[in-house]
Amino acid sequence: MKLARWYNNRDIRIEDVPRPVPGPGEILLKILSCGICGSDIVEWYRLPRAPLVPGHEIGAQIVELGHGVDGLEVGDRVFVPPKVPCMKCKDCKEGHHPVCSVVKDRLPGGLSEYVLVPAALVEHGVYPLPEQISYDQSTFIEPLACVVRAQRLAGLRQDQTVMVMGCGMSGLMHIKVARYRCCRIVATDTQEQRRRAASEFGADIVLDAMADVPSELIKRSGRKADVIIMCTAAPPAFEQAWQCVDKGGAIIFFTVPGPDKEVTAPINDFWMKEIRMLTSYYCGPPDIAEAMDLIGSGKVGVEDMITHLLPLEDVVRGFELVMEGKDSIKVIIKPNGL
Repeated sequence: MKLARWYNNRDIRIEDVPRPVPGPGEILLKILSCGICGSDIVEWYRLPRAPLVPGHEIGAQIVELGHGVDGLEVGDRVFVPPKVPCMKCKDCKEGHHPVCSVVKDRLPGGLSEYVLVPAALVEHGVYPLPEQISYDQSTFIEPLACVVRAQRLAGLRQDQTVMVMGCGMSGLMHIKVARYRCCRIVATDTQEQRRRAASEFGADIVLDAMADVPSELIKRSGRKADVIIMCTAAPPAFEQAWQCVDKGGAIIFFTVPGPDKEVTAPINDFWMKEIRMLTSYYCGPPDIAEAMDLIGSGKVGVEDMITHLLPLEDVVRGFELVMEGKDSIKVIIKPNGL
Protein backbone atom coordinates (compact mmCIF):
# COMPACT_ATOMS: atom_id res chain seq x y z
CA MET A 1 0.00 0.00 0.00
CA LYS A 2 1.02 3.63 -0.44
CA LEU A 3 1.39 6.31 2.23
CA ALA A 4 2.85 9.79 2.59
CA ARG A 5 5.80 10.04 4.96
CA TRP A 6 6.63 13.51 6.29
CA TYR A 7 10.25 14.40 7.02
CA ASN A 8 9.63 18.14 7.04
CA ASN A 9 7.35 20.53 5.16
CA ARG A 10 9.62 20.47 2.11
CA ASP A 11 10.30 16.75 2.16
CA ILE A 12 7.22 14.55 1.93
CA ARG A 13 7.63 11.20 0.19
CA ILE A 14 5.15 8.70 -1.21
CA GLU A 15 6.32 5.29 -0.02
CA ASP A 16 5.24 1.68 -0.54
CA VAL A 17 4.86 -0.42 2.60
CA PRO A 18 3.18 -3.77 3.36
CA ARG A 19 -0.52 -3.59 4.08
CA PRO A 20 -0.97 -4.33 7.80
CA VAL A 21 -3.02 -7.23 9.11
CA PRO A 22 -5.19 -6.58 12.18
CA GLY A 23 -4.38 -8.55 15.31
CA PRO A 24 -6.73 -9.31 18.20
CA GLY A 25 -8.99 -6.35 18.95
CA GLU A 26 -7.71 -4.33 15.99
CA ILE A 27 -9.41 -3.19 12.78
CA LEU A 28 -8.08 -2.19 9.37
CA LEU A 29 -9.48 0.95 7.76
CA LYS A 30 -9.54 2.01 4.14
CA ILE A 31 -9.02 5.79 4.21
CA LEU A 32 -11.41 7.52 1.82
CA SER A 33 -10.72 11.11 2.95
CA CYS A 34 -8.08 12.77 5.12
CA GLY A 35 -7.84 16.49 5.80
CA ILE A 36 -4.58 18.40 6.14
CA CYS A 37 -4.76 20.22 9.47
CA GLY A 38 -3.00 23.51 10.18
CA SER A 39 -1.08 21.71 12.92
CA ASP A 40 0.33 19.30 10.32
CA ILE A 41 2.52 22.10 8.95
CA VAL A 42 3.79 23.35 12.35
CA GLU A 43 7.34 22.05 12.22
CA TRP A 44 8.35 22.81 15.83
CA TYR A 45 5.46 20.57 16.88
CA ARG A 46 6.00 17.75 14.37
CA LEU A 47 9.77 17.57 13.79
CA PRO A 48 10.68 15.85 17.10
CA ARG A 49 8.63 12.84 15.92
CA ALA A 50 9.72 12.88 12.27
CA PRO A 51 9.69 10.98 10.03
CA LEU A 52 5.98 10.34 10.45
CA VAL A 53 2.79 9.74 8.51
CA PRO A 54 0.59 12.80 9.10
CA GLY A 55 -3.17 13.09 8.98
CA HIS A 56 -5.67 12.83 11.83
CA GLU A 57 -8.89 14.09 10.21
CA ILE A 58 -10.31 11.02 8.53
CA GLY A 59 -13.32 9.44 6.92
CA ALA A 60 -12.91 5.68 6.50
CA GLN A 61 -14.45 2.28 5.92
CA ILE A 62 -13.70 -0.92 7.83
CA VAL A 63 -12.17 -3.55 5.52
CA GLU A 64 -10.92 -6.14 8.00
CA LEU A 65 -11.60 -7.10 11.63
CA GLY A 66 -9.18 -8.66 14.07
CA HIS A 67 -10.22 -11.51 16.32
CA GLY A 68 -12.53 -10.55 19.16
CA VAL A 69 -13.88 -7.31 17.71
CA ASP A 70 -17.58 -7.06 18.44
CA GLY A 71 -20.19 -4.51 17.38
CA LEU A 72 -18.43 -3.57 14.15
CA GLU A 73 -18.70 -5.03 10.66
CA VAL A 74 -16.66 -5.00 7.48
CA GLY A 75 -18.09 -2.21 5.32
CA ASP A 76 -19.01 0.07 8.24
CA ARG A 77 -18.36 3.75 7.59
CA VAL A 78 -16.50 5.25 10.56
CA PHE A 79 -14.61 8.16 12.05
CA VAL A 80 -11.75 7.53 14.49
CA PRO A 81 -10.09 10.35 16.46
CA PRO A 82 -6.29 10.46 16.72
CA LYS A 83 -6.31 9.68 20.44
CA VAL A 84 -8.88 8.71 23.05
CA PRO A 85 -9.31 9.11 26.81
CA CYS A 86 -9.77 6.22 29.25
CA MET A 87 -12.85 7.87 30.85
CA LYS A 88 -11.82 6.46 34.25
CA CYS A 89 -8.84 8.47 35.52
CA LYS A 90 -8.99 11.66 37.59
CA ASP A 91 -8.43 13.88 34.53
CA CYS A 92 -11.22 12.22 32.57
CA LYS A 93 -13.65 12.33 35.48
CA GLU A 94 -13.02 16.07 35.82
CA GLY A 95 -13.65 16.64 32.10
CA HIS A 96 -10.01 17.07 31.07
CA HIS A 97 -10.19 14.36 28.40
CA PRO A 98 -7.43 15.84 26.18
CA VAL A 99 -4.78 15.41 28.90
CA CYS A 100 -5.59 11.79 29.76
CA SER A 101 -2.31 9.87 29.69
CA VAL A 102 -3.67 6.39 30.41
CA VAL A 103 -4.37 5.40 26.80
CA LYS A 104 -1.04 5.86 25.05
CA ASP A 105 -1.94 4.34 21.66
CA ARG A 106 -2.46 6.76 18.80
CA LEU A 107 -4.10 6.47 15.41
CA PRO A 108 -1.47 6.00 12.68
CA GLY A 109 -1.42 8.85 10.18
CA GLY A 110 -4.37 9.00 7.82
CA LEU A 111 -2.42 10.03 4.73
CA SER A 112 -2.27 6.37 3.82
CA GLU A 113 -4.37 3.98 1.78
CA TYR A 114 -4.98 1.81 4.84
CA VAL A 115 -4.63 2.38 8.58
CA LEU A 116 -4.42 -0.19 11.38
CA VAL A 117 -6.43 0.98 14.41
CA PRO A 118 -4.98 -0.15 17.77
CA ALA A 119 -7.24 -2.15 20.06
CA ALA A 120 -7.49 0.65 22.65
CA LEU A 121 -8.89 3.02 20.03
CA VAL A 122 -11.26 0.34 18.75
CA GLU A 123 -12.57 -0.04 22.29
CA HIS A 124 -12.91 3.67 23.08
CA GLY A 125 -12.96 5.66 19.85
CA VAL A 126 -14.68 4.24 16.77
CA TYR A 127 -17.68 6.37 15.77
CA PRO A 128 -20.11 5.05 13.14
CA LEU A 129 -20.81 7.68 10.49
CA PRO A 130 -24.50 8.51 10.01
CA GLU A 131 -25.68 8.34 6.41
CA GLN A 132 -25.98 12.12 6.27
CA ILE A 133 -22.25 12.62 6.98
CA SER A 134 -20.04 11.95 3.95
CA TYR A 135 -16.42 10.83 4.10
CA ASP A 136 -15.32 14.36 3.16
CA GLN A 137 -17.52 15.87 5.87
CA SER A 138 -16.07 13.40 8.35
CA THR A 139 -12.70 15.17 8.07
CA PHE A 140 -14.30 18.12 9.86
CA ILE A 141 -15.44 16.16 12.93
CA GLU A 142 -12.20 16.37 14.92
CA PRO A 143 -11.40 20.04 14.18
CA LEU A 144 -15.01 21.06 14.77
CA ALA A 145 -15.00 19.18 18.08
CA CYS A 146 -11.90 21.14 19.09
CA VAL A 147 -13.73 24.37 18.27
CA VAL A 148 -16.78 23.26 20.26
CA ARG A 149 -14.63 22.54 23.30
CA ALA A 150 -12.73 25.82 23.12
CA GLN A 151 -15.89 27.90 22.94
CA ARG A 152 -17.41 25.96 25.83
CA LEU A 153 -14.32 26.56 27.97
CA ALA A 154 -14.49 30.26 27.13
CA GLY A 155 -18.13 30.36 28.22
CA LEU A 156 -19.29 31.77 24.90
CA ARG A 157 -22.99 32.68 25.05
CA GLN A 158 -25.69 34.08 22.82
CA ASP A 159 -25.45 37.82 22.13
CA GLN A 160 -21.84 38.08 23.30
CA THR A 161 -19.23 39.77 21.15
CA VAL A 162 -16.51 37.35 20.11
CA MET A 163 -13.35 38.36 18.27
CA VAL A 164 -11.65 35.68 16.18
CA MET A 165 -8.04 36.64 15.50
CA GLY A 166 -6.72 34.74 12.49
CA CYS A 167 -9.08 33.48 9.78
CA GLY A 168 -7.42 30.35 8.55
CA MET A 169 -9.25 27.05 8.72
CA SER A 170 -9.68 27.01 12.50
CA GLY A 171 -10.65 30.65 12.71
CA LEU A 172 -13.32 30.22 10.06
CA MET A 173 -14.75 27.24 11.92
CA HIS A 174 -14.90 29.32 15.08
CA ILE A 175 -16.84 31.92 13.13
CA LYS A 176 -19.32 29.33 11.89
CA VAL A 177 -19.94 27.92 15.38
CA ALA A 178 -20.18 31.37 16.95
CA ARG A 179 -22.72 32.29 14.28
CA TYR A 180 -24.73 29.20 15.16
CA ARG A 181 -24.62 30.34 18.81
CA CYS A 182 -26.05 33.74 17.78
CA CYS A 183 -23.01 35.78 18.79
CA ARG A 184 -21.80 39.07 17.34
CA ILE A 185 -18.57 38.24 15.54
CA VAL A 186 -15.51 40.36 14.82
CA ALA A 187 -12.75 38.78 12.72
CA THR A 188 -9.21 39.91 11.97
CA ASP A 189 -6.56 38.74 9.52
CA THR A 190 -3.73 40.19 7.46
CA GLN A 191 -4.83 38.49 4.22
CA GLU A 192 -7.64 39.89 2.11
CA GLN A 193 -8.77 36.42 0.93
CA ARG A 194 -9.21 35.25 4.50
CA ARG A 195 -11.03 38.40 5.51
CA ARG A 196 -13.39 37.88 2.59
CA ALA A 197 -14.00 34.28 3.68
CA ALA A 198 -14.66 35.44 7.25
CA SER A 199 -17.36 37.77 5.98
CA GLU A 200 -18.90 35.06 3.80
CA PHE A 201 -19.02 32.60 6.71
CA GLY A 202 -20.75 34.94 9.13
CA ALA A 203 -18.47 37.59 10.65
CA ASP A 204 -20.35 40.84 11.31
CA ILE A 205 -17.22 42.99 11.36
CA VAL A 206 -13.99 42.14 9.53
CA LEU A 207 -10.81 44.07 10.26
CA ASP A 208 -7.38 44.18 8.67
CA ALA A 209 -5.01 42.88 11.36
CA MET A 210 -2.39 45.36 10.13
CA ALA A 211 -4.63 48.29 11.08
CA ASP A 212 -5.20 49.82 14.51
CA VAL A 213 -7.45 46.96 15.57
CA PRO A 214 -8.34 48.20 19.09
CA SER A 215 -9.46 51.58 17.75
CA GLU A 216 -11.30 50.05 14.79
CA LEU A 217 -13.07 47.62 17.11
CA ILE A 218 -14.47 50.43 19.27
CA LYS A 219 -15.31 52.51 16.21
CA ARG A 220 -17.16 49.70 14.43
CA SER A 221 -18.60 47.78 17.37
CA GLY A 222 -18.94 50.41 20.07
CA ARG A 223 -17.35 48.15 22.67
CA LYS A 224 -14.62 45.61 23.35
CA ALA A 225 -14.97 41.85 22.96
CA ASP A 226 -16.35 39.48 25.59
CA VAL A 227 -14.32 36.58 24.23
CA ILE A 228 -11.19 36.64 22.08
CA ILE A 229 -10.18 33.43 20.31
CA MET A 230 -6.54 33.36 19.25
CA CYS A 231 -6.18 31.43 15.98
CA THR A 232 -2.88 33.03 15.09
CA ALA A 233 0.53 32.99 16.72
CA ALA A 234 1.65 36.29 15.16
CA PRO A 235 3.25 38.42 17.94
CA PRO A 236 1.33 41.63 17.10
CA ALA A 237 -1.97 39.76 17.58
CA PHE A 238 -1.25 39.21 21.27
CA GLU A 239 -0.76 42.93 21.90
CA GLN A 240 -4.02 43.59 20.05
CA ALA A 241 -5.82 40.96 22.11
CA TRP A 242 -4.73 42.53 25.41
CA GLN A 243 -6.26 45.82 24.29
CA CYS A 244 -9.46 44.38 22.81
CA VAL A 245 -10.81 42.19 25.61
CA ASP A 246 -13.52 43.69 27.79
CA LYS A 247 -13.70 43.63 31.59
CA GLY A 248 -14.76 40.20 32.81
CA GLY A 249 -13.88 38.76 29.41
CA ALA A 250 -11.82 35.79 28.30
CA ILE A 251 -8.94 35.15 25.92
CA ILE A 252 -8.61 31.57 24.73
CA PHE A 253 -5.41 30.38 23.08
CA PHE A 254 -6.47 27.97 20.34
CA THR A 255 -3.12 28.49 18.60
CA VAL A 256 0.16 29.15 20.39
CA PRO A 257 3.60 30.39 19.32
CA GLY A 258 6.63 28.12 19.28
CA PRO A 259 8.15 27.17 22.64
CA ASP A 260 11.08 29.50 21.99
CA LYS A 261 8.79 32.52 21.73
CA GLU A 262 7.94 34.51 24.85
CA VAL A 263 4.54 36.14 25.31
CA THR A 264 4.20 38.83 27.93
CA ALA A 265 0.70 39.46 29.28
CA PRO A 266 -0.39 42.51 31.33
CA ILE A 267 -1.27 40.44 34.39
CA ASN A 268 -1.78 43.43 36.71
CA ASP A 269 -4.27 45.00 34.31
CA PHE A 270 -6.03 41.67 33.81
CA TRP A 271 -6.16 41.11 37.56
CA MET A 272 -8.03 44.35 38.07
CA LYS A 273 -10.41 43.65 35.17
CA GLU A 274 -10.97 39.94 35.97
CA ILE A 275 -9.76 38.78 32.58
CA ARG A 276 -9.51 35.01 32.11
CA MET A 277 -6.78 33.45 29.98
CA LEU A 278 -7.41 29.87 28.86
CA THR A 279 -5.90 27.27 26.57
CA SER A 280 -7.57 24.62 24.44
CA TYR A 281 -5.86 22.30 21.97
CA TYR A 282 -7.93 19.14 21.55
CA CYS A 283 -11.35 17.65 22.32
CA GLY A 284 -13.14 14.87 24.19
CA PRO A 285 -15.98 12.44 23.50
CA PRO A 286 -18.77 14.95 24.38
CA ASP A 287 -17.27 17.44 21.92
CA ILE A 288 -17.03 14.81 19.17
CA ALA A 289 -20.68 13.88 19.73
CA GLU A 290 -21.74 17.52 19.47
CA ALA A 291 -19.61 18.09 16.37
CA MET A 292 -21.18 15.09 14.65
CA ASP A 293 -24.64 16.42 15.50
CA LEU A 294 -23.79 19.89 14.17
CA ILE A 295 -22.53 18.45 10.89
CA GLY A 296 -25.14 15.74 10.48
CA SER A 297 -28.06 18.06 11.19
CA GLY A 298 -26.69 20.81 8.96
CA LYS A 299 -26.65 23.28 11.86
CA VAL A 300 -23.05 24.08 10.95
CA GLY A 301 -22.32 23.62 7.26
CA VAL A 302 -18.87 22.43 6.24
CA GLU A 303 -19.10 21.55 2.55
CA ASP A 304 -18.59 25.18 1.54
CA MET A 305 -15.16 25.15 3.20
CA ILE A 306 -13.75 22.42 0.95
CA THR A 307 -11.57 24.04 -1.70
CA HIS A 308 -9.37 21.15 -2.83
CA LEU A 309 -9.76 17.39 -3.23
CA LEU A 310 -6.43 15.80 -4.18
CA PRO A 311 -5.11 12.26 -4.70
CA LEU A 312 -2.35 10.99 -2.41
CA GLU A 313 0.19 11.54 -5.20
CA ASP A 314 -0.48 15.30 -4.91
CA VAL A 315 0.07 15.49 -1.15
CA VAL A 316 3.07 17.83 -1.60
CA ARG A 317 0.86 20.30 -3.42
CA GLY A 318 -1.71 19.93 -0.65
CA PHE A 319 0.83 20.90 1.99
CA GLU A 320 1.99 23.83 -0.14
CA LEU A 321 -1.60 25.09 -0.39
CA VAL A 322 -2.04 24.92 3.36
CA MET A 323 1.31 26.61 4.04
CA GLU A 324 0.57 29.44 1.61
CA GLY A 325 -2.92 29.88 3.04
CA LYS A 326 -4.07 32.07 0.17
CA ASP A 327 -6.07 29.98 -2.28
CA SER A 328 -7.28 27.23 0.03
CA ILE A 329 -9.44 26.70 3.08
CA LYS A 330 -9.92 22.97 3.50
CA VAL A 331 -7.57 20.66 1.61
CA ILE A 332 -8.62 17.00 1.60
CA ILE A 333 -6.44 14.14 0.41
CA LYS A 334 -8.16 11.08 -1.11
CA PRO A 335 -5.65 8.23 -0.53
CA ASN A 336 -7.71 5.70 -2.49
CA GLY A 337 -8.53 7.97 -5.42
CA LEU A 338 -10.95 10.80 -6.15
